[in-house]
Amino acid sequence: MDMAAPIPTAMGPPPMICDALTLAQWLSPSFPVGAFAYSHGLETAIQDKRIRTPKDLEDWLVDILLQGSGRNDCILLRMAYACDHPADLEHVDATARAFAPSAERLRETHLQGTAFSKTVRAVWPGEQPDLCYPVAIGYAARRMGLDLSLTAALYLQAIIGNLVSAAIRLVPLGQTDGQAVLAALTPLCRDIAAQTEGKTQDDMHSMAFLSDIAAMTHETLPHRIFRS
Repeated sequence: MDMAAPIPTAMGPPPMICDALTLAQWLSPSFPVGAFAYSHGLETAIQDKRIRTPKDLEDWLVDILLQGSGRNDCILLRMAYACDHPADLEHVDATARAFAPSAERLRETHLQGTAFSKTVRAVWPGEQPDLCYPVAIGYAARRMGLDLSLTAALYLQAIIGNLVSAAIRLVPLGQTDGQAVLAALTPLCRDIAAQTEGKTQDDMHSMAFLSDIAAMTHETLPHRIFRS
């Protein structure tokens, strides 16, 4: 018996699919924020022989996600999404700048956020001030009505994906090893995105000391490929 043809409808794709497609574009390596130029201090750790294997890399990135900038960025993104007034947004952005542990990391979040906002203004016209990277994404997601939890989880995965890509080039690691590390960390990205719901700047902290010190000392490396 032949199957009946699907009945055409005027309904578009579910909102979550549209949100995911927009976020996939924003967080794609092709979106012009220059993420490929930053290693978040990873270059220092690799030159110091702290990261030699896929397991070393995974452990390093777990600390960033749980105890360092990953978790803090997620809170900042959520805080920016909740802002109702420009003064509140300025406060969140100032908090993001204050939590940057080094001049290079401050430059990293500032320049990426500025580049992100510039492109968003050009493609999706509307108010989009220049902000630190997670703050800019949180604010843009609110303006576009994107799902907040999905935005937070995909942001974390994109950040970790960029660092995995840097490690593949620097250690070096195989492409398959890099993808295995990223796959192993994806559930943690989801969990941190959920755990930071309702958190504020009072819940922010950093105990990823080696990562922060690596970021501080990166500028003193005699040979550098990355800007942070």
